[in-house]
Amino acid sequence: MSVLQGIFLGLIQGIAEFLPISSSAHLKIAQHLFGLDEVPLLFDVMLHLATLCSVFLFFRKKILELLLSFFRIITFKKSSSLAPEEAAKETQNRKMILAVILATLVTGVIGIFTSKLLNDDLISLKIVSAGFLVTSFLLISSAKIEKLTINKSPVPSWPKALLIGLAQGFGTLPGISRSGSTIAGALYCKIDRVNAGEFSFILSIPAILGAFILEAKDLSAVKESIGMLPLAAGCLTAFVSGLLALAFLMRLIKKGKLEWFAAYLIPLGICGIIFF
Repeated sequence: MSVLQGIFLGLIQGIAEFLPISSSAHLKIAQHLFGLDEVPLLFDVMLHLATLCSVFLFFRKKILELLLSFFRIITFKKSSSLAPEEAAKETQNRKMILAVILATLVTGVIGIFTSKLLNDDLISLKIVSAGFLVTSFLLISSAKIEKLTINKSPVPSWPKALLIGLAQGFGTLPGISRSGSTIAGALYCKIDRVNAGEFSFILSIPAILGAFILEAKDLSAVKESIGMLPLAAGCLTAFVSGLLALAFLMRLIKKGKLEWFAAYLIPLGICGIIFF
C-alpha cells in the first residue's frame, strides 16, 4: 500500500465513520477498487481507532463528566450530597452510564455472533450495497418518527438502552451504518435528536475499543503488508477528517436533516446491486 492510498482510505474512514453511510462498507469498496484485497482487518480497526480520538476530542467535556460520575459511583458517593443543580446533572450522567453499559453488552453479544457467522469471503459488494438501502430506510423512517414525537427523553431508560444496543449491533451487518442505525434506534425510542447523536458517538467508544482488542494480535501483519508510514498517514487523515465530519453531522442532527443522506445512499445502493 502506498502512502497516498493510506491517506485516501483514512479520508474515507474519517468521513464515513460519523456520517451515516457505513465506513466499513466504503472502505471495502475502496479497497476493491484499489485491488487491496489482502488488507488485514486490523488496518480498518486502526483507522476506526483514529476516528475514536476525534470522539474523545469533540465530546471531551461530556466524557469527563461521565468519568467523574463513574468514579463517584464506584466510591459510593450519593448524588444527593451534591448541590441541587449538580445533583440533577449527576443523576442524568448516571443514567447515561447505565445505558452505555447495557447497550454495549447487547452490541457485544451480537458482534460476537455476527463475526463468527459472517466471513469476509461471504460478503459481496452486492450485499453491502443492499445494506445501503436498509440504512436509507432507517434514516427516513426514524426522521419521520422523530418529527411526530412530542414527549422526548434526554437519556435512555434501561429498556430503551437495550433496544439501542440492539440497533447498534444491527449496524455490524454489511453496509449498515453503525452511527445511522444507532441514532435511528435512539430516535425510535423517543430520545431527543441532539442527545441521540451524542449518545450514539459515546456508545461507539467501547465498541471500537473492543474491536481493537480483538484484532490487536494482527499488528505484525499490518506492519508487513501495509507498512508503518501508510498506516500513520491513514490514521492521521482519519482523525482530522473524522473531527470535521463529526462537527458537520452534529450540526445536521440539530437541524433534523439526517435523512438527507438517503439521497446519497439510495442511488449508491441501486448502482452497487446492478454493477458489482
